[in-house]
Amino acid sequence: MGLLSLGPVWSRPTIFGHGVPMKFPGSPDIGDGLTEKGKDLVRLCNQIGILIDLSHMNQAGFEDVAKISHKPLVATHSNAYALTASPRNLTDRQLQQIRESDGMVGFNFATFYIRDDGTAPPEMGWEPLLRHLDHLIEHLGEDRVGLGSDFDGCVVPELIGDVTGAPRLFEALAAHGYDDALMAKLGRDNWLGCLERSL
Repeated sequence: MGLLSLGPVWSRPTIFGHGVPMKFPGSPDIGDGLTEKGKDLVRLCNQIGILIDLSHMNQAGFEDVAKISHKPLVATHSNAYALTASPRNLTDRQLQQIRESDGMVGFNFATFYIRDDGTAPPEMGWEPLLRHLDHLIEHLGEDRVGLGSDFDGCVVPELIGDVTGAPRLFEALAAHGYDDALMAKLGRDNWLGCLERSL
């Protein structure tokens, strides 16, 4: 039917596992991991070529997927827990596991996953976004980071606003020292490579 990726959980428990609540500060180390149905789902997705999205999954569920799956670990819209202590963000250990699996993280634009204080106001400069991107690239390498957005219902920095603000983000990345090759990876090439490895 054309389904290429799915997230087994959101920020609530499902029949497959446990999601992390949207609270700040918080830890992803809450609740049980995948249910038996969740483990079966991961195996089936591996078998038929569906990407499992680890965004929203708690730490135990992440570990379960890492043990069961033979595919790259992918979080389509998450940031760095070391910089913003939201349970939705990824710990450095999780980033290392994603790197070791040749997986991918999509950078999340939602302000409450970027700001130091976990609040949602859209008025902010580029510095917090750049810190998260720098951290992700430092821990994952230049080939395993892309844009993940989260435009569908989250508050995003007013400097971006919506998808039409993406060029302003790339201007800020260039001013920060990212070269054209890296920006092409972040904006397109890394996702294409990840999908080829995953599917």
